[in-house]
Amino acid sequence: MPERGAGAGAERGGLAWVVTELAAPQYVAVALPPVAGLLAHGWVGALWGLLASALCAGVPVGVIAVGVRRGRLDSMHLVDRNSRRGPMLTGLIAVVVGLVVLVLLDAPLIVTATAGVMLGWILVMGAITLTWKVSFHTGVSAGAVVVLAHVLPTAVTLAVGAVLVGVIGWARVKVSHHTPAQTLVGAVTGAGVAWAVLALTL
Repeated sequence: MPERGAGAGAERGGLAWVVTELAAPQYVAVALPPVAGLLAHGWVGALWGLLASALCAGVPVGVIAVGVRRGRLDSMHLVDRNSRRGPMLTGLIAVVVGLVVLVLLDAPLIVTATAGVMLGWILVMGAITLTWKVSFHTGVSAGAVVVLAHVLPTAVTLAVGAVLVGVIGWARVKVSHHTPAQTLVGAVTGAGVAWAVLALTL
């Protein structure tokens, strides 16, 4: 089955494209540590979260942006599954280094845990994407919901998050970047990884 291309599906500029742009996994990963840190420990936690974002997510985002600008990558969304390997390797190295730094500096546990969740995403969803195009959009978003449910009212956060992840999954199918199965497996995997890491660390 051929990869779904960036030009298929919903017309650019429509709601599905807006959702898919705003929910790019790189952006969610950048935002998650400072938001979780802020909610758990105030502005001090947010500053630690910004450090985690810079170390663990900022480097991969920069690598992808450069690759897109030079024409080596199709977009920030890495629609072509085969183009994901280089950025994932960069992300793996960045997250491991960032995680070590956070541990050595004794960062707040929730911030360090978010870095651990990122590492889990890369290892598990990265392994899946080597043979099947799992959705990182729904995976990272669902995992972020699980993390936030640890620092916000759990039931409400999970309920609202499930709706948002569903909308993201719809958008990814609408723009023809994923099948419904790929978005569903992504969401379950990303959330499961986050739950497992948090269960072991918090």
